[in-house]
Amino acid sequence: MARGRHTRDRDEKPLARYQRMRDFTRTPEPAGDPDRLRTDPDGEPVFVVQRHRATRLHYDFRLEVDGVLASWAVPKGPTLDPSARRLAVHVEDHPMEYLHFEGVIPAGEYGGGDVIVWDTGTWTRYKDGEPPPAEAIRKGELHVELHGQRLKGKFVLVRTGREDDKDLWMLIHKHDEHAVEGWDAEDHPTSVLSGRTNDEVAADPDRLWRSDLPAAEASVELKRDIPEGPGEDELAALDELGKEGTWEVFGRTLRVTNLDKVMFPGRDGEEPVTKREFIRYAAQIAPTLLPYVAGRALNMHRFPDGAGAKGFWHKALPDHAPDWVPRWDNPDADKGETRTYLVVDEPAALVWAANFGALEWHPWTSMTDAPALPTYVMFDLDPGERTSWDDLLTLARLHRTAFEHLGLRAAPKVTGRRGIQIWVPIKRGPTFDETRAWAEKVSKSIGAVVPELVSWTWEVKGRKGLARLDFTQNAVNKTLVAPYSPRPAPGAPVSVPITWDELDDPELRPDRWTIRTVLDRLQEQGDPFQTVLHQDQRLPKVR
Repeated sequence: MARGRHTRDRDEKPLARYQRMRDFTRTPEPAGDPDRLRTDPDGEPVFVVQRHRATRLHYDFRLEVDGVLASWAVPKGPTLDPSARRLAVHVEDHPMEYLHFEGVIPAGEYGGGDVIVWDTGTWTRYKDGEPPPAEAIRKGELHVELHGQRLKGKFVLVRTGREDDKDLWMLIHKHDEHAVEGWDAEDHPTSVLSGRTNDEVAADPDRLWRSDLPAAEASVELKRDIPEGPGEDELAALDELGKEGTWEVFGRTLRVTNLDKVMFPGRDGEEPVTKREFIRYAAQIAPTLLPYVAGRALNMHRFPDGAGAKGFWHKALPDHAPDWVPRWDNPDADKGETRTYLVVDEPAALVWAANFGALEWHPWTSMTDAPALPTYVMFDLDPGERTSWDDLLTLARLHRTAFEHLGLRAAPKVTGRRGIQIWVPIKRGPTFDETRAWAEKVSKSIGAVVPELVSWTWEVKGRKGLARLDFTQNAVNKTLVAPYSPRPAPGAPVSVPITWDELDDPELRPDRWTIRTVLDRLQEQGDPFQTVLHQDQRLPKVR
């Protein structure tokens, strides 16, 4: 089948108009590469229809024509009813990578809103003597037969006029064996790819487009199944040990000690948490936690005598650590500073750290291969003595609004103590000085909205009980607690990632989940923090 260009000037590069209309540092849409168009010129051309809730709900009808997706916006959606004529507004060509685009275009960007793949399949021509598709579109009439999951049969696209610099067309289903009287797209509101509705995509997008990657690799899963931890036999072996012994887990032999020692006092009438239970949790959470700590130096907050006693920071990997434990030597360490750090590049290393008495796990915000370049910007909402939980939720919601306005993905988590923290993943490039300055501007813009809730005095006594929006953690070797790390408090509470919508859950509390309950949450709801694992964003300018 011949394929030709049609929605651009003859001398304009393919996709130029599409690319001019978008800021790919903010939108997750694929940028497209005009030098890397259709890879299967002998296959049948494809089509996609996306249900798109932008300023107004509409359906985007796209046909592959010569390596791009010729596109029309159909306000009421396509139909199988031949008596219904659907307005279709001709818009700019889209890249082939858009075929499976499903996600959220940030507010303020062109087409801002949520998108699902409502239908997709192949198409063929059915009318003899019609010119090649691109020429047919230029002449104003194209006949196609769709072979989709929902749309089937013969359609015609006919240009009817022009209004406000837009070409107006009609999309009509022909009278054939696939025609259905009264058929309405809105009776079928789910994605044919994921089965999700627009509401579900808006609440929890799980695909990200990487415009810097080849098309075959550009669509990245944001939400993954929770990986398996140790099996029942391995956990039973730990339970059967006496006060100490050797435990085979994740292919490593670990010596575990003082297994019956109380590491966390009980709360709410519960039994205290022993070291055995804590080590068991470390093993079970390790596969989920690993992507957040792998390749990063880990600062350990140790409580060898349990959370009921005073703890201390232990950054250096001790000499007695087994040879297999991953580590990193900091080449920039000054005399007297820690040089060798633990790096949890395998799950058994986290179990080793737990046995070493590390109750809290704090990964660096930079990787060991570029320690001066952060991959996250951190926001720590630190409540004061007078800060109520409702006040803290107000501050968190203001952050949510700010990041929506900035077009940035950001992920919140409760701290397991009193606060809320937010991680913003970024593409490596800015220095810590730059990310700290950027975070300070964002924080002070938010604080200016509710000055009665926030103090900029860093000393606790000088804050008069108000909250602090702490941007100072954006510095080398300054850290925030890892997702799913326990905190040294009664009941072993955990710092747990949440969705933005959960800020409106009346049952939410910063220490709601413990090592005894968070694994059930993971199995039921998955890990909403995985969005931060894709460090592809560039920080927009903030006044």
